[in-house]
Formats: sequence, C-alpha cells, structure tokens
Amino acid sequence: MKVTVCQLDNDMRVLEEMWPSLKAHAAAQQSDLLLLPEMPFHTWLADSPNANPDQWAHAVASHDRWVARFTELPDLTVAGTRPIIEDGQPYNEAFLWDAVSGYRPIHRKYYLPDEEFFWEATWCRRGEGDFLAVESPVGKIGFLICTEMWFTRHARDYAEAGVQLLLVPRATLMENVQKWIVGGRAAAVVSGAYCLSSNIAGSSPLGAEYGANGWIIEPEAGEILGVTTPDQPFLTIDISLDNADAAKRTYPRYVKT
Repeated sequence: MKVTVCQLDNDMRVLEEMWPSLKAHAAAQQSDLLLLPEMPFHTWLADSPNANPDQWAHAVASHDRWVARFTELPDLTVAGTRPIIEDGQPYNEAFLWDAVSGYRPIHRKYYLPDEEFFWEATWCRRGEGDFLAVESPVGKIGFLICTEMWFTRHARDYAEAGVQLLLVPRATLMENVQKWIVGGRAAAVVSGAYCLSSNIAGSSPLGAEYGANGWIIEPEAGEILGVTTPDQPFLTIDISLDNADAAKRTYPRYVKT
C-alpha cells in the first residue's frame, strides 16, 4: 500500500499553486492514502492570542470549499483535520474522506496548547477525549493531532486496539523539528504502527516559521523511512500493513497493560 505525506504552505496563494503538483504526485505514485497537515486550508489562526469568531467561520468556509475539491484527486483516502462549528462552538476535527463514503468525522482535538503562535485553547474547544481505532479503506487508523502525540498512553491504547496507521497532522515550528521527529519515532514504537505526519510550512503574519517536515516512520524500531523537504514537499512510500501487525507481537507492544 502506498501512503503520501506532505508539507503545505501556510500562504493560501502558494497552496493554490502547489495543489496541481500534489494531485499529479498522488496520481503518478498511485497513492492509497494522502495525509494533510493540521487545518491546512486557511492561514493558521492560532498564532494570534485574539480569538475572532468571524475568522474561525471564514476558515470553516474555506475548508468546506477545499474538501469539495477532493474529488479532483485520484481514487484514494484523504486524512487530515479541519475547523468546524457545532452548536455554536469551534472545534478542530480529524476526518477521513474517500469517494465512496465521503466525509467522515473521526476525532476532535483534545489536548490544546495555549502559548505564542499556538493559542489553541483560546480559539477552540477541546473534544470529547475519544481516541478510537477506526476501520478505513486503507487499514485500521488512529489519530493523534499534533500535541496529542506527546500523550503516549494513547499510542499504547492504539497498539492494543490493533491500529496499523497512526496519523499525526501537525502545525509545528521550524525550531522544534528534531524534537517532533523524536516524538514521532517514539509514537511508532509504542503503537507498533506506521507513524505518518504532515505539517504546514512557510511563515505566519506574526512571524512564526513553521517546521514543514512531514515523515513516514516504520512500526518495529521507529526507523525513519522518509522526510519531506522544501525541495520534496510530497513523499510517497510503499508500506506493508503486515509489518504493523507483526510489530504488535514484539517488545514492548506484546506486554499487556
């Protein structure tokens, strides 16, 4: 099975220019899964401490338009997160999409930082804390949205649930790239799943420099199979879900909690 991760620019004009290349890459590579970054279809809102409901609503509408464009992609499964509003409250929602089932809400971000460039607890509400393993056309998946990756007990729970693909859509800074890759390797080892991450790139109006690098990490020893770069913003690797199943039977995954 072929999986694709990416780094997409935070500038929507640049993203529009990148979109045809992403479509062409996914088609040429015959990708089965495309993981998008965290809330990629609007300039990152939470870099400002001043939450603005009108801006959030604008971001929701922008994501609506982009989700409708997923039909432009080849036949694959798309995963990522997007802003939503439910009962008047804003959330960051992980989703899956494919041409047969359409849009499927999966999980709402539960762990929300509140600091420079990432005032997320100010901008939106936390989800229900349900970290559920979900069957999909590309295998059994689990989401850890950005900061959630550091709460490794959920990776452990995903191991016991048989998750094969651990999806980590991110919005993180350039200065922290190596720390995040270390965390991704640990998440892969703890879960015994392929850890996939995509990130936003570029800069924000307030001066944040985003870390760009997406990754694909294997499940047994946490080896890095590939990382995106500015010169290679899209990365596709052929993986075997059998490796994730086998990893569940080796240390430390086989030790029951």
